[in-house]
Order: sequence, then C-alpha cells, then structure tokens
Amino acid sequence: MTIKNFLNNRLWKNNSSLVQLLGLCPVLAMTTNATNAIGLGITTTLVLTLTNTVISIFKKNIPKDIRIPIYMMIVSSIVTSIEMLIHAYAFDLYQALGVFIPLIVTNCIIIGRADCIAYKNSILVSFLDGFLIGLGSTLSMFLIGSIREILGNGTLFFGFNKIIYCIDSSFFIKIFDKNFTTFLAIAPPGGFFILGCVIAIKNFIDLKNKKSTILTHVKCSCINKIKK
Repeated sequence: MTIKNFLNNRLWKNNSSLVQLLGLCPVLAMTTNATNAIGLGITTTLVLTLTNTVISIFKKNIPKDIRIPIYMMIVSSIVTSIEMLIHAYAFDLYQALGVFIPLIVTNCIIIGRADCIAYKNSILVSFLDGFLIGLGSTLSMFLIGSIREILGNGTLFFGFNKIIYCIDSSFFIKIFDKNFTTFLAIAPPGGFFILGCVIAIKNFIDLKNKKSTILTHVKCSCINKIKK
C-alpha cells in the first residue's frame, strides 16, 4: 500500500464520523462550536494513538482469547490519565467536555482499530493509524462544529482560550450579527441535519471522482485499442 492510499483510507474513505458513523453521540453533542469540537478531537486522537501504540508494543504478550478485556483495561487507563491531565492543566476545556471525556472508553472505533490494526501490525503502522484516524475524526468534528457555530452564534473559535491559554478570552471571529443566526443549528436536530448534509456532500464528491476515474479508464482503453 502506498503512502497516498494509506492516508486516503484513514482520513477520507474510512473516516470514523462520516463513513463508519461511530461515536456519533459525542460528535453531535460537542460540535455546537469549533472549540469544543477541536478539544474532543485532540483528546480522541491522543487516546487512539497511545492505545494503538501500547497494544502493538505488547501484542505478543496479550493472549488472543482474552484480548478484548485487556484492550478495555488499556483504553480505560489511558483515558483516565488524559482526563486527569486535562483536569489539571486545561480546566476550562475539562468543564466544557465534561462526561464525554470518560465516554471515549466506549467509542467503538478505538477497540476496532486496536483489534484490526494494532494487534496485527508494527508499532509504526499502529501509531500512524491511530493518529490519522483520530485526525480524520477531528477534522470532521471541526467542520461540523464550525458550521453549527457560524449558523447558530455567528462566530468562529469562540472560547478558543480553553485550548490555548495564552490567547485572550476576547479572541474570536465574528462572521455576522446574532440577529441573523438560527438556534436550530446548535440544537440536537440541527446537529443531525448538518451531519447529514456533510455526509451527502462527501458522498457526492466520491461519486464524482469515481465517475471521473471510470471515464479516464475508458478513454485510455479506447486510445490503446486505436493505437494497436
């Protein structure tokens, strides 16, 4: 597998939020603004990367018959450690994410990647897989969160000081006036609607690329036949 395919499969084709539709509860709950989406995305990426790496390191010592409970212990330990770090050094972000930090333990994508990739591949492949899957999920959440924040509040990156403390709390981008916003965008039904729109756009792009590839292949075949 080429590097391009490796990246494409994890960031686009197998995107956990837009294709596999895993862990949608925190995705929809925490994408009311871009800051919370980035915060949850970074946390999930850290968990995925560390979990894959640790399991890949100790895969020869993990009995096959009881590997799932061991995965859960490893994931729980990593999530708890990260939660404690966020609580200590980014308390505002900790308050914003709330219960959705420990709920990362129940995210199906983490156990799935651990069993399919980390348990069967090298440390480097497992590390990159966890990082890229997490990055793809983060980008998806950021896109959804940005759309919802712009439509619902008319701002972008409001509260970004929760992630980067050196930034002043007044830092954010005002897109348009509050009078032109709609509460539906930041409400749960709006989250489902915007997620559906983003998935529809992605599917449209995939279909268009597929048709373009087929057309190019047909043209090349015809040219080769004419030359013969």
